[in-house]
Amino acid sequence: MAALSPHPIRLVVTDDLRRSRLTVFFRFFLAIPHLIWIGLFAIGAIFVAFISWWATLFAGRAPKGLHGFLAGFVRYVTQVEAYLFLAANPYPGFYVGDTAKTYPVDVEIDPPAPQNRAVTFFRLFLALPALLLSIAFSGGGPSYSGYGYRAGFGVAGSAALLMWFASLVRGRAPRGLRDLATWSIGYGAQTAGYLFLLTDRYPTSDPLAHLGPASEEGEAALPPMPARGVVRDDLRRSRLTVFFRLLLWVPHLVWLVLWTVLAVIVGIVNWLVALVIGQPPAPFARFLSAYVRYNVHQQAFLNLVGNPFPGFVGKPGSYPIDLEIGAAQKQRRLSIFFRLFLAVPAFIVSASGGSLLFVAALLGWFASLVRGRMPEGLRNSGAWALTYSGQLYAYAFLLSGSYPFSSPRAVSWQP
Repeated sequence: MAALSPHPIRLVVTDDLRRSRLTVFFRFFLAIPHLIWIGLFAIGAIFVAFISWWATLFAGRAPKGLHGFLAGFVRYVTQVEAYLFLAANPYPGFYVGDTAKTYPVDVEIDPPAPQNRAVTFFRLFLALPALLLSIAFSGGGPSYSGYGYRAGFGVAGSAALLMWFASLVRGRAPRGLRDLATWSIGYGAQTAGYLFLLTDRYPTSDPLAHLGPASEEGEAALPPMPARGVVRDDLRRSRLTVFFRLLLWVPHLVWLVLWTVLAVIVGIVNWLVALVIGQPPAPFARFLSAYVRYNVHQQAFLNLVGNPFPGFVGKPGSYPIDLEIGAAQKQRRLSIFFRLFLAVPAFIVSASGGSLLFVAALLGWFASLVRGRMPEGLRNSGAWALTYSGQLYAYAFLLSGSYPFSSPRAVSWQP
């Protein structure tokens, strides 16, 4: 199948990760004038979008002037979101109705193009799945969806909260959290552009469409990771097993509960021994690695991120959605002692990822029943959530001393 052309609304990130501690500390208060301005401009944007809807129905494309006004508004709100969520550092300029200024986290929007009239007529109805997924990303839906700004603690909100603390300490935003926030912001911009009739191309939640693959910057640019997700899934889904997926998963639920009880016991013993010798004993590491992989496999099956029925032993490479965990190595005893406490920020990110996984699975269930295929964006969103969860448990079980890397680049997307 031929590759799709680039989306008409594309994320552009030139941020260098440096942050001013002073503006980070007062970031929300500094953003208030922009939030008020967005609320005022949103009234005009709704009115212009309504006129553009009628014009697009009759002419088959949005008028250039109306398209330009709405495109500038979407770009402006994207920039304010990036500033508020700490995905960028400089104070953004105010949009006054012509063209928004460039910014380290920005979007490129193509000129008006022909649009399908039927898609235009039912635009609000068709946008509902994208809006639901946007809530999981931002915690409150896209900020420009017609009623001003709504902050929340979805994926972007969790990343922003942790970046706030990290940036105050280090004067830099962690790369993984920045990537996570920009992915969320990019999806919100595409959803807004779809609602505002800038394009009839549906928003994609695929992180590769917003951030690009890791190979673009080279593997050396990535930090050490406690575990790396590997995706070899071909997107095909059996409608029969999709329909009965929850029932088919019940045997795994029973096995997971039993294995979890044993894993917790082994994990405690492993922690005590690792405090003495400075690393997990190899038998404990193998057992816990298998448990973490199995958890990823069965969750991938349940949430339609993978298709085949998984095995019960967490064998490496046995499932299309897998987790590569390296051999246990020496770790600092102080880090081992406080491991669960140190993992708390990662648990916050993982919880927001769990919400995204649930929404992706819900939408993917309907799509897979109709098409016999899982939408790639939903599959990749779910794969990221499972990878990060796997990294977290590998870190918590002392299988690695490297902190979980929250960027979607932690996943290896293979044919």
